[in-house]
Amino acid sequence: MIVVIQCAGTKRPDAGYLRTSDGKKVLFVADPGAAPVDSRFAYARPDDLAESGASWRDMLLEYNRSGSNPLDLLPAYELYSDERYRRLRERFGIENTYILSAGWGLINATFLTPAYDITFSVAAGAYARRRKADRYRDLNMLPERTSEPVVFFGGKDYVPLFCKLTGGVRSRRTVFYNSIYAPEIPGCDAVRYHTTTRTNWQYECVDAFLRGEVHAAVE
Repeated sequence: MIVVIQCAGTKRPDAGYLRTSDGKKVLFVADPGAAPVDSRFAYARPDDLAESGASWRDMLLEYNRSGSNPLDLLPAYELYSDERYRRLRERFGIENTYILSAGWGLINATFLTPAYDITFSVAAGAYARRRKADRYRDLNMLPERTSEPVVFFGGKDYVPLFCKLTGGVRSRRTVFYNSIYAPEIPGCDAVRYHTTTRTNWQYECVDAFLRGEVHAAVE
């Protein structure tokens, strides 16, 4: 089974950063022009061009291919503060754990990922909120030919991107949701998770799933 969980706003305090040529930390946001003034950071979108002429996204891909990690970037499953990312990795293995990132796309748990502040949440500040009209060259590291069922834990704002990036997968896809009405999830099985929690309810769902209290389609 392949598990996918949406990203989180709270990153670990020891998260690493990509750097400008003069060594300044790059913090990736949805709208650099609206970001708060902070001399510690240079703000950029993932697909903005760096001084080298390549996009930051392409530079991050090359960094991951290099085999070294001088900037001390954390693998994606270690980047977020919540322990569920580590617990999913422990249960299903590093090769079967993915994060749906509003900044980077569908990335494997091993992918070295810099600090960023991008989300689909409508409650986020303007500088952090990714909107439907924004153009992103989202990564998609999930093998399309996988025969493993794919399970997604995430809020309704992340469901459209999950459906888009996994549209070529031929195995069963299950999306957990907690709203009264099922989200539009063409080609996916919708499984409602009942809870009164509204913020980050997907973490409760992960706990219940790991305990065997909720189930996904697997055939």
